[in-house]
Amino acid sequence: MVVEILSAVAVAGGAWLAASLRVVKQYERGLVFRFGRVRPAIRQPGLALLVPIADRLQKVNMQIVTMPIPAQDGITRDNVTVRVDAVVYFKVIDPVLAAVNVQDYRSAVGQVAQTSLRSIIGKSDLDDLLSNRERLNEGLELMIDSPALDWGIHIDRVEIKDVALPESMKRSMSRQAEAERERRARVISADGELQASHKLSQAAATMADTPAALQLRLLETVVQVSAEKNSTLVLPFPVELLRFLDANTPKRGVPEEPEANGQVAPAPREPGDVGQVS
Repeated sequence: MVVEILSAVAVAGGAWLAASLRVVKQYERGLVFRFGRVRPAIRQPGLALLVPIADRLQKVNMQIVTMPIPAQDGITRDNVTVRVDAVVYFKVIDPVLAAVNVQDYRSAVGQVAQTSLRSIIGKSDLDDLLSNRERLNEGLELMIDSPALDWGIHIDRVEIKDVALPESMKRSMSRQAEAERERRARVISADGELQASHKLSQAAATMADTPAALQLRLLETVVQVSAEKNSTLVLPFPVELLRFLDANTPKRGVPEEPEANGQVAPAPREPGDVGQVS
């Protein structure tokens, strides 16, 4: 009889111990509800001792949750239809608020993220969605974090993943980019022509002051062209060179004699000279 009583007590004690012990994992926190009222003490990771029948343990995950925001269709401020999706990273910072103030904090954060994303699309231009995402991410994070603080949730980060455009808009943007590149090419070419004209004008002024520079340039051109052995060279002979040679070539025949007025009389032509009339 005594053995049976001891066995019954042992079984009851084991059942009571099994019903009162719970294991809280490292990334979790435990909330104890005693007769429906939450206890202020949060159970830390490890073994948690409960009062059977009176206590109920609810575990809250404290890890960062990665939640994709479904793609949202919207019209931007400049009347362009786009489809934008994003991802939000959040975690629980107050287990009591997350368990008491909101029924399902994951679903609540997801709904707020979707509505905030649609609001951001309507307030932004297409260029901002494509090139200024950092500022939009910060604004979207503030919009989601504002109501989430009352639920014990902290929004760690929000990122816009992709912006889908209609095919007609893609073609228009492609033509615009091509026209912009063509404009830049023409501007650069015109700028180069302008700089080259300034340099050529300076070179022409220098050659005008020094006629020998023109002859040196001509000889340099001849050297460059003659480097190609399979080319025929047509060399123009400038009139300035003829005048230079004529002015520096001594005349044949009678030496020049000074006239009465101080001018030099031209030498008489000899028979056989060009231009003499017989």
